[in-house]
Amino acid sequence: MQQVSTREGAETIAIQALGFIASDPDLLPRFLAITGIEASAIRHAAQEPGFLAGVLQFVLAHEPTLLGFCEASGIAPGEVAKALRQLPLGDDSHQTSI
Repeated sequence: MQQVSTREGAETIAIQALGFIASDPDLLPRFLAITGIEASAIRHAAQEPGFLAGVLQFVLAHEPTLLGFCEASGIAPGEVAKALRQLPLGDDSHQTSI
């Protein structure tokens, strides 16, 4: 099982998750509909801060998708959640106030 401890490792997991989504004829349309991104704009959107965190949030939000990705990639579900926290806009700090 792959473990994530760096931002680069987290980005790798998120990119793998994006590939998993893109290769699934049922997941890709759902991802595009939920995010509002057109398929032709994914490359451009991927350069935006928070995009990779959004990919992992999409995967984590649906247990069958998470388990399918984990089985295909050999990454434990907990590592996907850890990866999310390593990415820009992937933590919960936006929900706290001072």
